Amino acid sequence: MKIKKDDNVLVIAGKDRGKSGKVRQVAAEDRLLVEGVNMVKKHARPRAQARQAGIIEREAPLHVSNVMVLCNKCSKPARLGSRVLADGKKVRFCKSCGEVID
Repeated sequence: MKIKKDDNVLVIAGKDRGKSGKVRQVAAEDRLLVEGVNMVKKHARPRAQARQAGIIEREAPLHVSNVMVLCNKCSKPARLGSRVLADGKKVRFCKSCGEVID
């Protein structure tokens, strides 16, 4: 998967199309959590004193195919490629402007 934690992404499909946010967690099976996107309401019972009971609103995982990374330089959603630099380090880059993402 080409998307990593702390990347800025734009949602390109689904009910939250057009929203952007930071990747909080990369979950299993090509899913990720994005801050403030795909909010769902979960009904929770009180289990411990620290946990809140009632209706809790939280993020649900999105499939990685429904988001695109936002390029820092051109501020557009970008397809990513990978290349090896002269020092042997493998980095991701924006295919439209050529800017290194990592």
